[in-house]
Amino acid sequence: MKVLLTGATGQLGCALQRNVPAGIQLIVYKHSQLDLADSDACRQVVITERPDWVLNAGAFTGVDKAESESELAGLINAGAPAAFSEALANCHGRLLQLSTDFVFSGFQGKPYGVEQKPDPLGVYGRTKAEGEIAALRLPGAKLLRTSWVYGPVGKNFFLTMLRLHASRAANGESISVVSDQVGCPTATYSLASACWRAITSGGDIHQNRVLHWSDAGAATWYDFAVAIGELALSAGLIKESAEIRPIHTVDYPTPAQRPSYSLLDCASTRKLLRLEPPHWRTALSKVIHSLSPEDI
Repeated sequence: MKVLLTGATGQLGCALQRNVPAGIQLIVYKHSQLDLADSDACRQVVITERPDWVLNAGAFTGVDKAESESELAGLINAGAPAAFSEALANCHGRLLQLSTDFVFSGFQGKPYGVEQKPDPLGVYGRTKAEGEIAALRLPGAKLLRTSWVYGPVGKNFFLTMLRLHASRAANGESISVVSDQVGCPTATYSLASACWRAITSGGDIHQNRVLHWSDAGAATWYDFAVAIGELALSAGLIKESAEIRPIHTVDYPTPAQRPSYSLLDCASTRKLLRLEPPHWRTALSKVIHSLSPEDI
């Protein structure tokens, strides 16, 4: 089976390349090789490579930046999956499109099911929701929504907090983190396993087209930040953890509004994929133990 991977240098792309299942011929495309904002290029790469699957792990992920760069965010998050879907339809290929909990507003106060319609708050969520619609025009497409993704490489909340713990603690300073947004941190190694299982599990291509995957449990960003300090200190990754001060969202204004409760109901996906996620703290500990102090 030939799989074309986009976003190969991103945090998820790196995790996907570390755990390629047997029988998969992986074709890797970095941003420098494929501009996802160029729809013609996206169509052409499918025509040239003729993959069985496109695993679209590339995206415009700057939530705040999307508010001021909406056109570019739309080209990447919505235009690329539309182009892939169009080209794959002509060569009978399939698409696994990665999406996000940010397609939901977070107002309902309970986990979002796979059947629920998106109601995004900002440009990032809106463009990802448009990408979902475009992807699902392809009969063989699958959509996988996830949340609060982090890993040992790239730019993410985990690595930022790890470095802040080390620097702020050394200076006796605290870190202020939002404590009234609820979701679930998801490690890239766990998410990569779910992506590969979604591609290799087979089944009726017309059923179970929308999947939800995150690690188990729930947390606020404050909880996540505290756990990063605790587990990194216990693992000897940092010499001292900084104090974390809980603050409200209104005390930390950002260009984009975030969902206050964006947990995903992953029960049906776990059953379908026959895959159980680790608790987010267990996954976090594994990621932390994969690093050394020199990596911070």
